[in-house]
Amino acid sequence: MTKIDWQVTATTIWCNAVEDEVTIMVYKDGSVKCASFARYGHPDRRTAAELNKKARKLSRALNCEGPLCKRMIAYRDKIMNEK
Repeated sequence: MTKIDWQVTATTIWCNAVEDEVTIMVYKDGSVKCASFARYGHPDRRTAAELNKKARKLSRALNCEGPLCKRMIAYRDKIMNEK
């Protein structure tokens, strides 16, 4: 692996777990964070109601996967393995 010459990199993706766009940030040390975790990880009443409405429409549960989200991990691994 080559030396990392950036502090943070980010991308916005469509997250099927919450049916919304989320921004994923990967830091130089390999840590990863989803900017929408604060909203969807522990939703307030309004956000929970929005998720429930979307879930009923889609006939499936919508739940944020939190720090173990496979989308975050996949993006981090992709970025950290780039040359």
